[in-house]
Amino acid sequence: MDVDNVPLDDKAKRMRDLLSSFYSPDPSLSSPNSNSSSKYATLDAINSTSFDPDQYMHLLVHKSNLEGLLQRHVQMAAEIKNLDTDLQMMKSNIVGMEANMEQLLEKIMSVQSRSDGVNTSLSEKREHIEKLHRTRNLLRKVQFIYDLPARLGKCIKSEAYADAVKFYTGAIPIFKAYGDSSFQDCKRASEEAVTIIIKNLQGKLFSDSESIQARAEAAVLLKQLDFPVDSLKVKLLEKLEQSVAGLQLKIEDIGNSSLDSNDPSTETVPATAHETSVHEFAEAVRAYRVIFPDSDTQLTKLAQDLVAGHFKTTEQCIKTEIWSADLLGVLRIIWRDVLLMDDVLNEDALLDYSLEAARVTVKLYVSNKFSHLLNNSSDALTKAHTRQKDREEYSLQVALEGGKKAVLQGSMDVLLDFRQLLDDNLELLVKLKDLIIDWVQEGFQDFFRALEGHFLLLSGKNSSASQDQGLTEGIQDDKVLAGLVLVLAQVSVFIEQNAIPRITEEIAASFSGGGVRSYEYGPTFIPGEICRIFRLAGEKFLHIYINMRTQRISVLLKKRFTTPNWVQHKEPREVHMFVDLFLQELEAIRSEVKQILPQGVRRHRRADSNGSTASSRSNPLREEKLSRSNTQRARSQLLETHLAKLFKQKVEIFTKVDFTQESVVTTLVKLCLKSLQEFVRLQTFNRSGFQQIQLDIQFLRTPLKEMAEDEAAVDFLLDEVIVAAAERCLDPIPLEPAILDKLTQLKLAKTREQKPIYP
Repeated sequence: MDVDNVPLDDKAKRMRDLLSSFYSPDPSLSSPNSNSSSKYATLDAINSTSFDPDQYMHLLVHKSNLEGLLQRHVQMAAEIKNLDTDLQMMKSNIVGMEANMEQLLEKIMSVQSRSDGVNTSLSEKREHIEKLHRTRNLLRKVQFIYDLPARLGKCIKSEAYADAVKFYTGAIPIFKAYGDSSFQDCKRASEEAVTIIIKNLQGKLFSDSESIQARAEAAVLLKQLDFPVDSLKVKLLEKLEQSVAGLQLKIEDIGNSSLDSNDPSTETVPATAHETSVHEFAEAVRAYRVIFPDSDTQLTKLAQDLVAGHFKTTEQCIKTEIWSADLLGVLRIIWRDVLLMDDVLNEDALLDYSLEAARVTVKLYVSNKFSHLLNNSSDALTKAHTRQKDREEYSLQVALEGGKKAVLQGSMDVLLDFRQLLDDNLELLVKLKDLIIDWVQEGFQDFFRALEGHFLLLSGKNSSASQDQGLTEGIQDDKVLAGLVLVLAQVSVFIEQNAIPRITEEIAASFSGGGVRSYEYGPTFIPGEICRIFRLAGEKFLHIYINMRTQRISVLLKKRFTTPNWVQHKEPREVHMFVDLFLQELEAIRSEVKQILPQGVRRHRRADSNGSTASSRSNPLREEKLSRSNTQRARSQLLETHLAKLFKQKVEIFTKVDFTQESVVTTLVKLCLKSLQEFVRLQTFNRSGFQQIQLDIQFLRTPLKEMAEDEAAVDFLLDEVIVAAAERCLDPIPLEPAILDKLTQLKLAKTREQKPIYP
């Protein structure tokens, strides 16, 4: 077998083993497995130090046949020949290497010998040169020391104190070594100059005319001169505190700070005086930290005081009603100051403090906006009459439109203003975005609740509170107050049907998200609840208005029926003047209602021929009483009338009040007639008194049915008044139809000559 066919790794391994056995014949270096049992021997162990020829031959004979033994013989012979050749080549290479090493050693020895000779010949000159160099340096130092007092004097004149300190501190080692002998005069003169420098630096340090940076540099120089600067720590800190007061933003700066930070042109604007001053203050703080490394707590407190002052000024301006542009401008200034200070403090305390202060300020801004919105909405309702002082009447329409605009347009303006805060990329506002969304939604919820409370105050439901608040100042007149309550009712309907849906849509589009506090407290804005509140409020104010107007007319009716002596009443000659006053009051109500409420569909209308109560001649009561000749017969007829009423179709008198002109006027007419009936029941009439009531009621039929949409109910209530008067009459004999018509026509003719009081 040819050895060249053996793999390279096997060949190298065998070569390495042979060389190892040649150079390390010590048995102690043999493999630890050499003493292992022979039963583990293999044919591959021929290259190991524990090779056993007999064992090897024994294994080879047992494992190989004759042909295999012959092949192994040829292979081993070739390997022996190759190994012999390799050993011969190695021997020749080693012999040549030894010769080269001897030549290299001879050359090295020759170079070393020549180098030693050169060093020996130059050693004396080198020592002389080094001595001269040391002497030259010493002369320079000596000359510097002799010139130092003059140098320090020049620095004092030019106020170059930094150079002076540098020169003196450089000479201190020489003064320590030779200041008491060779350089005694120079040392004394230099110390005198340094005393002047220290005095001047102290003056700069505490001079109000010097900048903060200059005072800080003076403190550093004093420290380099080993002056006890720690004794000046409190005084220097007081100077920094005084500087903080001068850096505070002023109220007039707020209005001038509303520049758009997103405008690229603003980045090239030169630094303002405030920014320059804050930068100097920051550098002074940096120097103070170098001088007093343990002063971080005091310096952070100073920076926080500066930021707190900024936010305090901002909060004062917020109370005067500023806008988002102004707030954004001042927040940019504050944040720039915070970043300048944070750069020299390198602590998170100032950033956290500023973020918390910004949270309080922005929340105050949002809350204040809603407060102004509430006041504006109230003012639009309560002060509209002052803008109408040149007119004869108080315009409820102006108050209504003003109230609608103040609530809806004011709310949209506020949302637009808050949107600017969310759209700005200022880091402070970005961190507060979710909170701002919650505050806006919560603000609207609280605003509408408070607005409903203000409406109640305006309606007189809490007179003491309204006087404290001044909400009803200037509108104490009954007419204005009652009209205002009607306006409140219609504004409440507008809020429920128009304002809340529009505001909800805008909030969903621009102020969705948030939820920072929703998990714990629930949703911040609930449109359904607000709609329910104002739906109930509108109905409540409508009933309040009706009650107020009814009570006013009841006063008139009470005076009418309690003043005369009805038992001694004279024969009626004309319709009583209280009828005119009664119709005037109803006409005033119609005028108010027409300004505020929409016109509805008139119902329950009927022609004169369709009802028995349409005219005086078709009145069943009068027809039944035409033939009466005495009191007994009249009472009998009244009984028959009451029995007949039981079989008439039931008339629904009081129905739900709608937000329409007809519904409100009809309800008021019904309530007034019901009050009239109750006042009649409290009196006792003679025949003339009863006839006077009959005449007045007959005249009221036509105008009241024109005003009210429910003619049947009006007829029924008018009949009830006559029946009640008849029941309370000692001699209920009605007027003759002819006389009744004559007196009614006379009143109509007289009324036409005057200004019409009803359509």
